[in-house]
Amino acid sequence: MEPSPRSAPGAARPVNVPLFAVAGAVTVANIYFPQPLLAAVARGLDVSDRTAGLVASAAQIGYALGILLLVPLADTARLRRLTSVLLAVTTVALLVAAAAPDVLTLTLATLALSTTTVLPQILTPVAAVLAGPGRQGRVVGLVGLGLTLGATLSRTVSGAVTDASGSWRVAYLVAAAATAALLCVLPRRLPERLGVPGRGSYAGLLAGLPRLLAVHRELRVSALLGACVFAAFSVFWAVLAFHLAAPPLGYGPGAAGFFGALTLPAALLSASAGSLTDRYGARAVSSGGLLIAGLGLGAAGLAPYSPTALVAGANLLVLGVSCCQVANQARIFGIGRTVAARVNTVFMLATFGGGALGSLAGAWLYAAYGWQAALLAAGASVAAGGLVVARSARPAAPSCVPDVTREAGGIRPRTPQGET
Repeated sequence: MEPSPRSAPGAARPVNVPLFAVAGAVTVANIYFPQPLLAAVARGLDVSDRTAGLVASAAQIGYALGILLLVPLADTARLRRLTSVLLAVTTVALLVAAAAPDVLTLTLATLALSTTTVLPQILTPVAAVLAGPGRQGRVVGLVGLGLTLGATLSRTVSGAVTDASGSWRVAYLVAAAATAALLCVLPRRLPERLGVPGRGSYAGLLAGLPRLLAVHRELRVSALLGACVFAAFSVFWAVLAFHLAAPPLGYGPGAAGFFGALTLPAALLSASAGSLTDRYGARAVSSGGLLIAGLGLGAAGLAPYSPTALVAGANLLVLGVSCCQVANQARIFGIGRTVAARVNTVFMLATFGGGALGSLAGAWLYAAYGWQAALLAAGASVAAGGLVVARSARPAAPSCVPDVTREAGGIRPRTPQGET
């Protein structure tokens, strides 16, 4: 039986959306701020561009591992203790990365810090659960705005810091200081728990993830769509720094990072995706997001050496991917509060798995065939997402698999207006 509002863990504390958004922005920035620094890292450590691209791939792979191994704990663990440990380990790993003597050390440190900087994927389900039915899309959208701003502006900050200091290592030190500051503020402002204390084992939590995917069609749709759109997103941003640094553009890491600030309009506009999802349903918002992302890739591919076209394409891509992300998460958080972190684990694992593949494919395709080939791969990922959305319109086949959320005391998902 679902805990009553009075007895539910975390019910005594209203959702602090601004704090969650800021914390999510700071921590998610640790995944993205190295991207405009890759060319500088390649020069500083005397490695090829393709080898430096392993740093971006390690960030995506580590984030996916952290989502798989750590985020499920949020359903049963003490949130304040879990948050404190994650922030502390991330800070230490950032300091190790700043002092890395070679690309192997940097890659391993990036893998470690990205594994533990999964706080955004804990804060998002917490915010959705505390918001309650009818407001989940709006709250997820606002917290998602913080994540989008952190992902985009982190590139600007890291590029500017690198240009001003002359060293990419200073950007890692700045990130370590920001993460350590959160350690002093955030844990005490969280509820003690998201769900009820777990009686099962940690292994049991992980073993139940595939079953959630088998039971819930909403989760399968969101996971596939998230993997497709984030693969396209990662292809673009993983190779943008190399494209801007190459002739005839010849820009430095500061210019590559400045693209983050230039996509601020798209990031702000994406905040409306949550309210639109509450009103029209996740499928409609996802369809619009895919169309917008495809237009962005087309603009960047048709005029590859036009700064205006590249900025316009980056804005459209950020807006489209953000709309899909918000719609996907609003869809899965209707499944039930007792499994909120675990369904988010499955969704984000698929999403960042797609991102890791996108980073690897993008770096390889760019090195072998150039900018156009990388964008074609990104466009193919968006097209695959369109097929997922089209298939989701078909009626679901009856399932004979036991409902794990009902057994766990969860609630059945609501069908948003406009969703079939």
